[in-house]
Amino acid sequence: MPPAPLVHLIEPAEWRRALAEGAVHPPSLTSVGFVHLSTPDQVHVPAQALHPGRRDMVLLVVDPARLTDPVRYEPGTPSDPAGMRFPHLYGPLPVTAVVAVVPYRPPTEALLPRPGDALGRALAFVTSLPVRRAVGVGDVPGGVAVLDPDFPYSRDNNRLVLTRPVDAATIEATAAEVGGNAGWPHQAAGLLWPGAAQVAAELAARGWDVEELRLMARPGTPVDGGERAEVVPQREVHDFWADSWRRELTSERRAEAVVAQLVGREHLNDRVVAVSDVVVREEGRVVAAGQLRMDGATAAVDSVLTAPAARGRGHADAVLARCLDLAAAAGCDLVVLEAAAAGWPQHWYARRGFEVVGSVWQADRPA
Repeated sequence: MPPAPLVHLIEPAEWRRALAEGAVHPPSLTSVGFVHLSTPDQVHVPAQALHPGRRDMVLLVVDPARLTDPVRYEPGTPSDPAGMRFPHLYGPLPVTAVVAVVPYRPPTEALLPRPGDALGRALAFVTSLPVRRAVGVGDVPGGVAVLDPDFPYSRDNNRLVLTRPVDAATIEATAAEVGGNAGWPHQAAGLLWPGAAQVAAELAARGWDVEELRLMARPGTPVDGGERAEVVPQREVHDFWADSWRRELTSERRAEAVVAQLVGREHLNDRVVAVSDVVVREEGRVVAAGQLRMDGATAAVDSVLTAPAARGRGHADAVLARCLDLAAAAGCDLVVLEAAAAGWPQHWYARRGFEVVGSVWQADRPA
């Protein structure tokens, strides 16, 4: 049986820096020669000793099999429980050994996936990112509410992120209360636990717009065909995104304000995970784009789009191939994505090696 995961408690900014550098180098590596790790049932000890009251830290879920430097179980400090021994990594912690990054919000128990659990890792990614990039986070039944008053029209940035079972009536009441207090122009919730289909159906019966999203995954291996796609600064994709959103929001009277916020929010992802924006151009103009988000050994593909006039030329294939190449080069062994269950893209991704590993549901309605 593979060894159980270990964890490392870290400041979010330190983790983002490690993603850029390729490894976690905490001060302890210089002062005592090792990185402090814990088993999942030990992490409360260093958390209480070093970060009492903090609820904005993250847990790195570490696969011991991916570590090349030795791990030794040794005593901690004299104030630790008698006989407790902690895993100490005698070398830097490579980001490629981190299979998931999970918000640490005691006393709520963190859900830690095992390295080989594709669904667990996909869920960890889609539930962790909105919490880590949020301006405000508050506890609600079944999970948290994330808030960003700078982008009120973005449902991704202002919604309930629910990772544990909760009934439809409670979701409705909570969304009304939180959204009303925050001034949301909508009410929105992500039902992000396995088996949420029945609750999603109940919300639909109550008048919510409900969408099933398939979680899909494939190994992080390179493919051919990405040579004509390039990585660009994000600002070079803004006009392309804006045109795409305008096509979708033709009936929205506040379309330009909504578009500006949907484009403007995108830089928030790069504050917490490593983002690469990939495009294909025709005559210098961006006609297809996609985004790769890397968080340790797990990567996610998002927003693969082609302008209507440029479709049928293989541009999306080139974007996806370049994203997969980037993920493989960075040491990501798993690439995940979300695709609407009612749309054709899931079948397009399936033909390119992605398999459905589970589902989540998004629900929203006007305030």
